[in-house]
Amino acid sequence: MAKRHAENISIGDALKEFIGANRLDKGLDKVNAKEAWDAVMGTAISKYTTDIKLDRETLYVQLSSSVLREELSYGKEKIIKLLNEELGKELIKKLVLR
Repeated sequence: MAKRHAENISIGDALKEFIGANRLDKGLDKVNAKEAWDAVMGTAISKYTTDIKLDRETLYVQLSSSVLREELSYGKEKIIKLLNEELGKELIKKLVLR
């Protein structure tokens, strides 16, 4: 059962507490990683993205274009840095393009 607070708290704080208490962080990180990919890479690359999966600290990205996959492989470190900045934390350590 959730504990009650005597003082008023913001909805954001209440949601953070609920997420932490129910261990929903990993599931939300997966959703946020997909949204960050679309935001950072833009619509042109998102069109060629067929699947995105976050497993531990590795982001697996399935691309339908081998040419695009080869081009993106040259800038993996920069992509990881941009994604982590978008997420606001060091969530992704490795990027695998398939």
